[in-house]
Amino acid sequence: MSEFKKPSLPGNALFEAQAGGDDPAELAAAGHRIATLLVRGPRTDDDQGMVDRVLHLADEEGLGVIADLWASAPADTLPGSLWRLYLLRTWVHRQPDQAAREYAAGKAYAPVHEVLAGVVDPPGPAEVIALVDTVVRGIVTSDLDVTLDRAASFAHIVGVGRAQLDSGDPHSAAKLVDTALHLRRAAELERLGELT
Repeated sequence: MSEFKKPSLPGNALFEAQAGGDDPAELAAAGHRIATLLVRGPRTDDDQGMVDRVLHLADEEGLGVIADLWASAPADTLPGSLWRLYLLRTWVHRQPDQAAREYAAGKAYAPVHEVLAGVVDPPGPAEVIALVDTVVRGIVTSDLDVTLDRAASFAHIVGVGRAQLDSGDPHSAAKLVDTALHLRRAAELERLGELT
């Protein structure tokens, strides 16, 4: 029988050679910082440099690259709210006819939300795209809480409309209404100065 030998422990070189992805905590922190800089604005020259690099990346690769950093953020955070806005905008741009149809079906059941959302009546695909783009632009040009409230109202109406249509998916409709609730909560937190 051979002698027992203590196994050797792997050194740093072994771990460094292992293929792996980026550290999720670092990605989350980067996403949070980018969201804060984009919405709250830069405070230092270094911040302005970061904003410039982020905007260049968005121009070159698309906003999706940046938005992916926000995907796992909790709904009641700034990056989580931006992720939900991004998803809403992306869906409307990809399926404007469906968005307009579901919005039209839901507006009769949510008149207060219709006023807050601010879509031209009757809402066609072009009007729904214009609303979503205006809402998302509001992140930069107006109060974030108003932007989040308008997006929440839009999502609520579309969710209700999706549930009303024969072709609607109840699970998907419920998820849209949940998104609306998350956006509305984020708007409340923003008004309290607690959306971070």
